[in-house]
Amino acid sequence: MHKINRLLINICSENLELSKEFYTTLFDFKVDFDSDWFVHLISKDNLLELGIISKTHDIVPEEFQNSPQGFYVTFVVDDADAVFEKAKSAKFNVFQEPSDTFYGQRRLLLRDPDGALVDVSSPIAGFEFG
Repeated sequence: MHKINRLLINICSENLELSKEFYTTLFDFKVDFDSDWFVHLISKDNLLELGIISKTHDIVPEEFQNSPQGFYVTFVVDDADAVFEKAKSAKFNVFQEPSDTFYGQRRLLLRDPDGALVDVSSPIAGFEFG
């Protein structure tokens, strides 16, 4: 078994600026690197990373230059309702407003500028599964 040293999710994007605005507006990211083909975001505490790459760049194989399918990204935050209010005021695409789940999370679903499903969840205080 090999030790994992780093995990970086890269989102393929048609519009790096829109994607960068989406993720930096809603989450605790700052821009660490910015170019015309790749943006590297890092959390303000420097613990989490997210990449945004131009979906038509040469390093992205052609068969993966489509709209995202079959996965979604989850951000666990302190307050999903606060993220919802930010998303509404920024006119981002809200797929499902916040609601309580059977497994103890308050969950909001957004669609990022490239169509990826973004799950924003926060634990419900005092919830006990069972």
